[in-house]
Amino acid sequence: MEAVSTSRRDFLRKSSIGAGTLLLGSALSGWACNKSSKKLGIALVGLGNYSKGQLAPALQHTTNCYLAGIVTGTPAKAVEWSAKYNIPQKNIYNYQNFDEIADNPAIDIIYVVLPVFMHKEYTIRAARAGKHVICEKPMALNAQECAEMISACKNADRLLSIGYRLHFEPHNMEVMRLGQKEVLGKVTAIDTGNGFVYGGDPNAWRLKKALAGGGGLMDMGIYAIQGARYTLGQEPVAVKATQEKTRPELFKDVDETVFWELKFPGGAKVTGKSSYNNNWSYLHAQATNGKFALEPAYGYGSLDGTINGKPMQLPNIIQQAAQVDDFANCINANKQSRVPGEEGLKDMKVVDAIYRSLDSGKWETI
Repeated sequence: MEAVSTSRRDFLRKSSIGAGTLLLGSALSGWACNKSSKKLGIALVGLGNYSKGQLAPALQHTTNCYLAGIVTGTPAKAVEWSAKYNIPQKNIYNYQNFDEIADNPAIDIIYVVLPVFMHKEYTIRAARAGKHVICEKPMALNAQECAEMISACKNADRLLSIGYRLHFEPHNMEVMRLGQKEVLGKVTAIDTGNGFVYGGDPNAWRLKKALAGGGGLMDMGIYAIQGARYTLGQEPVAVKATQEKTRPELFKDVDETVFWELKFPGGAKVTGKSSYNNNWSYLHAQATNGKFALEPAYGYGSLDGTINGKPMQLPNIIQQAAQVDDFANCINANKQSRVPGEEGLKDMKVVDAIYRSLDSGKWETI
């Protein structure tokens, strides 16, 4: 994701990555991975706001990996990043000589942080260059592209992970435990939403369907879909969705606000919503013997949760540091990431079905 509007960045961040209240993911017993045998080099492909504001700072706090290289089409950024992060010229690439990265042993992992329509191409090229890959969410424009990316990485014998940082975040991990282990009994209902009020460039790639795949659903809704899936530990089988547009002049090519209901095998009633015109970030779950909730649920920091109305009392961490450290550990241990490409594919199958439902007005099978 090469560009992020100021309002989105501020809404998601909630607190500075360097704030004293944030604890390093690698320092948290129970959530952090073990120290790897080799510190792996990561190259960021795309130096937009997420790379600049989140990933690069987080990589200054990792144990198992470090920022080794960059790929950018902007010469001024190359100069700036080289000076700031002491990146040698031999580890700096552009989009014309990207494939030469195959000859660079200092780079073990390529992190694709580009507009969605470029995810498939650069994930496949990275794998063919012999590098392990982290691809930002949403994984691709559709499920078919996800399948092609997974296949390419398997054929190259490279690990693929999706940038689902919340799988390494204590509050969301607690929700997984509560729901999947039925700590408060069987979960009977979930309501979750994620969104922000878009105030960025009206000509940005995010507002172009061919480049982004969609609007608020692709960008923000993916978190709410994930939230429901990992709370239940189940895969939805059908969905019905509706949408609204209060700013059609801005969102003429992509969705603004989408509402959906998901059918799960266990029978839980699950509703969700996404938006580019509402500030939402929550997950509320009702179980047979109690309830639990996250609010805020999906941002970069200052997340909060309750169990039967009482605070979870869990720390906020540098999520991206925990995420990439875990992937580096997986590479060194030759084991699959807990958020592999298949996880991104499952989400995109749901997203594809939601868009089909918006067109048909009916329940669609996932």
